[in-house]
Amino acid sequence: MIYRRRMTARSADEAHRAATPLELFFDLCFVVAVAQAAGVLHHDLVDWHAGHAVGNYLFVFFAIWWAWMNFTWFASAYDTDDDPYRLLTLVQIAGALTLAAGVPRAYAGDYLVITLGYVIMRLAMVTQWLRAAKADPEHRTTAIRYAVGITVVQIGWVARLLLDQPAYLYVGLGLIVGELLVPVWAERARMTTWHPGHIAERYGLFTLIVLGEAVLAATIAIQTAADESHGVDADLLVLAGSGLLLVFSLWWLYFDQTVQRMLRSLRTAIVWGYGHYFIFASTAAIGAGLSLSSDALGGHAHVTNLQKGLAVGVPLAIWLIAVWWLHVCPLVRGPAAAASPVAAVLVVAVAWTPVAVPLMALITAVLAVITTWAVRRLT
Repeated sequence: MIYRRRMTARSADEAHRAATPLELFFDLCFVVAVAQAAGVLHHDLVDWHAGHAVGNYLFVFFAIWWAWMNFTWFASAYDTDDDPYRLLTLVQIAGALTLAAGVPRAYAGDYLVITLGYVIMRLAMVTQWLRAAKADPEHRTTAIRYAVGITVVQIGWVARLLLDQPAYLYVGLGLIVGELLVPVWAERARMTTWHPGHIAERYGLFTLIVLGEAVLAATIAIQTAADESHGVDADLLVLAGSGLLLVFSLWWLYFDQTVQRMLRSLRTAIVWGYGHYFIFASTAAIGAGLSLSSDALGGHAHVTNLQKGLAVGVPLAIWLIAVWWLHVCPLVRGPAAAASPVAAVLVVAVAWTPVAVPLMALITAVLAVITTWAVRRLT
């Protein structure tokens, strides 16, 4: 017997709202896609094909992040946890795993598999929105707009496979803009009842996932270098300690503030939700950069000190600016508000030094102390 519930909008003020086991399973399966994207970025950086690596990484990570984000906001408003909802979510997970399988081919220029996985995820979401449109008259126009907008863009992604460069690139950029505009257009009809606390928790969980990927990537790389050098030398110890301090500081900076009170309007929700692309993508890229540094110590990557420094410093600077923009600026005023931009400039500047990663970790740790002091003094 199929268990089915009416898909009515959940309350935005629902008490004790928390992530469900299905949402956690959804995130777990997305770990594979994040790991694939970061892993291929790392391998491209080893050969220092920086332009190719970054361009493909940004495209691939957009597909991962956007599918995850759309599911998260829909679930916050309409999670019924009945059999049809669960089955459609499992279809989305199958699409995510297909997408993950297609990541290496995408870096080689073959986007067939990754597009197939992405379209599977998005069309499953269309089905969810059509179900919401049928069951929730108050938000029917919004739900139909989502369904129509997503479908049109998916047709575009499939048609894009028939194109050659440079049209392939330009159409892809246009379709990304189209994806980003669908929620803005749909939510203007009537805002869905997403739960601020639930959304903040879900974003926090995905932040932990990408931080975990950074830790895992760096740990495996250092372990490999240590095994091949028949012991751990001083340079490896310094790199391992610096990477650990850096990840600790990133965690502290992100989670020290309570952000759910910021999510009270469509504008702030869009800015905050979309801005996390830079946080998620840069976190995974930091892990790839740390892996590159350990590879260089083990002789597996013939890159300069500057290249090693930039591989960590550039994504770290983007991360610091993104967290400052989304988490710190709404709370902190005065000189302390300038600490994050200054730190972002410094972490890029020290990339030119032979001890770039330790200095970056120290700068980030000092920033965490300053930001924590400033936020707590005002709250």
